[in-house]
Amino acid sequence: MIGMAGWSGAGKTTLLSKLIPRLVARGVRVSTVKHAHHAFDVDQPGKDSHVHRLAGATEVLISSARRFALVHELRGATEPSLPELLAKLAPVDLVIVEGFKHGSHPKLEVFRADIGKPLLHPGDPHIVAIAADRPLVAATVPVVDLDDIDAIIDIALTNAAPIAALAAPTGGR
Repeated sequence: MIGMAGWSGAGKTTLLSKLIPRLVARGVRVSTVKHAHHAFDVDQPGKDSHVHRLAGATEVLISSARRFALVHELRGATEPSLPELLAKLAPVDLVIVEGFKHGSHPKLEVFRADIGKPLLHPGDPHIVAIAADRPLVAATVPVVDLDDIDAIIDIALTNAAPIAALAAPTGGR
């Protein structure tokens, strides 16, 4: 697994939307984990699954011929750690984690100077490279252009860590 870390607006999701199809074209099976800092819903008001959840169901599994989704309500329980969430995924070749920027897993920082936020690197020793919109001469890790998708893929595949290498739950949200 490899993380994509950066401030909101840096372009993590946009970058992932370019990386994933290229990885899949290379024959790499990819899953993603996205951390949200806000409430979210995957079901819709008025739909049966939404009614089940609001009625108090702990989990609602929605299934069709094309996909399924499992919605688990925490109902006051602690948010699962990244290792706990990764354990819920089916085996794939690469898991890309968006968010969890304070975790101890290897991460590629996505940086855009125009958003006015500082680099996470060098304050985060788990950042293995930076994809940036301009050269960063002071960086002590490799820096690649945000538009160089093949270079970013190579860095991600080279630096990805086995999921089993992540320690027992450590938080890192």
